[in-house]
Amino acid sequence: MVAGYAAKEFVEAGLKAGELGIVSADSALPYERPPLSKGFLSGKENEQSVLISPDEFYREHGIGAHLNVQIERIDIPGKRLTGGGEEFRFQNLVLATGAKPRTLDAPGAAGDRVLYLRSLMDSARLRDGLKSSKKVLVIGGGFIGMEVASQSAQQGCDTTLAFPDERVMKNLFTPEMSRSFQKYYADRGVRFEPNARVAAIRGGSVELSNGSKAQADLVVAGIGVTPVTELAAAAGIEVQNGIVVNEFLETSAAGVYAAGDVANYPDALFRKRRRVEHWDNAVKQGQYVARHLSGHAERFENIPYFFSDVFDLSYEFWGDTSEAERIEYRGDVNSTSFSAWWLKGDRAVAAFAMNRPDAEREAASRLEWFA
Repeated sequence: MVAGYAAKEFVEAGLKAGELGIVSADSALPYERPPLSKGFLSGKENEQSVLISPDEFYREHGIGAHLNVQIERIDIPGKRLTGGGEEFRFQNLVLATGAKPRTLDAPGAAGDRVLYLRSLMDSARLRDGLKSSKKVLVIGGGFIGMEVASQSAQQGCDTTLAFPDERVMKNLFTPEMSRSFQKYYADRGVRFEPNARVAAIRGGSVELSNGSKAQADLVVAGIGVTPVTELAAAAGIEVQNGIVVNEFLETSAAGVYAAGDVANYPDALFRKRRRVEHWDNAVKQGQYVARHLSGHAERFENIPYFFSDVFDLSYEFWGDTSEAERIEYRGDVNSTSFSAWWLKGDRAVAAFAMNRPDAEREAASRLEWFA
């Protein structure tokens, strides 16, 4: 996604043919990731519709798109990449290696009936799996787990959601919000197994750490990701919970930048380092690094933003709740239309909005306390 949005921004800035190349281990051109757990997974979107730009865009603007190439080495002094028997030279390099799914560590978890969701190919495989499954067990109570459980239930599968915490979306939702969403899911047939991890998978039976067993034709694990930093580390670039970058997204190696899920950047607005694993961050950092390399000198600033679609609900979240002193709601938290505001003093540090008036949503996007 970083590459796709950076390419569009470079073109807007007057890119000349031959000045930009994209090297990817993926088999597809840069594509949007949100549909992989939403519209593409449901079958409402196809491979062409999720591309950030069509094939003609890259051809018309002389952008080299080198797919199915696994880079094995970055030579920073020599300014070249090698891998798959090919060599690529660069003046400036943007590392957008993203993240890879954490995998289940339990007996039987290596079987074909256990799937993960990260790439377009993963989503296509999962989409086929949902069509042929009657009982589905989803592991993980975060964004991916909640979205996949929603799609599974909507496609008629008997769906169970298991997660290690006592409630879903614990890192983002308040207890009241978790209860509201869990009731919404339960009313649509999803069963919950809180405080549970996978202990073992034996045939169609999954043993959980809380002592329960779940029958499943298909197991989908959404248990988080880890940043892909091995290439950068081997090249001598500073790595710590991702690739460490400065306020201009430049790494410890001059002329080498990092963006997207892998970038550990200084958040100038909240005065802390963070690494964000979501669509908006990849889009904004891809656009930013293209502008920066085209001559714009401002530092990277962005309010962390997340969104999700589950069943017939769409919600958005802005900010950082870690320093909040209190929470206030507008609307009924037990309904499908409410907002939540995390406050420090009289200042909003985070906001959640679902089906709220435009003025309220706009205030939330700017973290302006809607008194």
